[in-house]
Amino acid sequence: MKTTSARWSAGALAFLSLVPLAAHAGSLLLRPAQVWSAGEPLHGGWAVLIEGNRIAAVGPAAAVSAPPDATVIDLPGATLLPGLMDIHAHLFLHPYNETLWNDQVLKEPVPYRTLRAEVQARATLLAGFTTLRDLGTEGAEYADLSLKRAIEERLIEGPRLFVATRAIVATGSYGPAPRGLRPDVCCTPQGAEEASGVAEVIRAVREQAGRGADWIKVYADYRWGPEGAQQPTFSEEELRALVETAHSSGRPVAAHATTAEGMRRAVQAGVDTIEHGFNGTPEVFRLMAARGVAYLPTLTAEEAYGEYFEHYLPGKSAPTPGMEQAKSAFGEALRAGVTIGCGSDVGVFAHGTNYRELEWMVRDGMTPLQALTAATATDARILRRESVLGRVRAGMLADLAAVAGDPTRDIAAVEHVVFVMKDGVVYRRP
Repeated sequence: MKTTSARWSAGALAFLSLVPLAAHAGSLLLRPAQVWSAGEPLHGGWAVLIEGNRIAAVGPAAAVSAPPDATVIDLPGATLLPGLMDIHAHLFLHPYNETLWNDQVLKEPVPYRTLRAEVQARATLLAGFTTLRDLGTEGAEYADLSLKRAIEERLIEGPRLFVATRAIVATGSYGPAPRGLRPDVCCTPQGAEEASGVAEVIRAVREQAGRGADWIKVYADYRWGPEGAQQPTFSEEELRALVETAHSSGRPVAAHATTAEGMRRAVQAGVDTIEHGFNGTPEVFRLMAARGVAYLPTLTAEEAYGEYFEHYLPGKSAPTPGMEQAKSAFGEALRAGVTIGCGSDVGVFAHGTNYRELEWMVRDGMTPLQALTAATATDARILRRESVLGRVRAGMLADLAAVAGDPTRDIAAVEHVVFVMKDGVVYRRP
């Protein structure tokens, strides 16, 4: 076997850690300190054999037989995991303390935002997140489809993408908010596609599906009430038409909803996931559990808003009211038995720091094992890809990440990624 040498210079190692290797024509054997996969105990001394873009074998090192010409990568002191997932992401946004959301939508050209998105996609992949669901380009039109294609064709580096293109909002409810713009100016950029009435909602779903959206995203409520209060947007009739059209096309529906009434309408209409849900009530979360609607809590987004706009200092300040509300909703969802995945709203905060969501999930009531499961097997199930993604098992796609230490005991270990593989290609190694 060909074992990676420990005699590289520091410069060469730094170079190798950031430049992807060619797809392996032969076999590759990974030998970490331990292997973790959802629903299984931590396996010390196990090895994983990769053939092409699939996991060929997993088990005790002595029982995993590799071909003589296999390349071996040793990962001492590391825990090998399924590639992590973040299924509420915005690659076409960057943190609002750099540029406010309105200014990104109104002033940053789509080609510029697309170039930024590529850099941000690479940072995400190198942080061990091998799959993202990107829930709306926020004014960058259908650029996510080109980003996804370029990644799939290996023109650029990034995670597997499931995209929602433009997202759908009720006319006049989203941003840049009409009330903040000159009333005599026509056709300013909007962060999503506007629709009113059943016919327009159906047309918008069909347009986005026809363009290639993997998911349909709808804003079931937003800050369009008096003085910017959160209020439901679409009627139940409109939401039912949207969901029925999306499901007829074979596409699931994600609903932005932060109010209890917006969440209730979306769940009754048959959406597949609720995003944010900060003001969800026990009754609404019980309804979600009964209907099998998954929840993406985006806890880190509330921390980021606190930092940018409420003078919150991590580790020094008391949590903001918004952070406390998000924590309360998260606890109610846990108690109700709702399926909870990992979705962070990254883009509001820096890409490549998606791990912060797992840390918040643990702070707010999950165990490390629950958070790791949410970011792997549960997210894969929400994406309808549980047969090929989300676990370290023979036959699954070779999307893997290794972290220094043991994240099943200390979730902060997910910050320290030492190895990343996606689709059988190594993008980072020690």
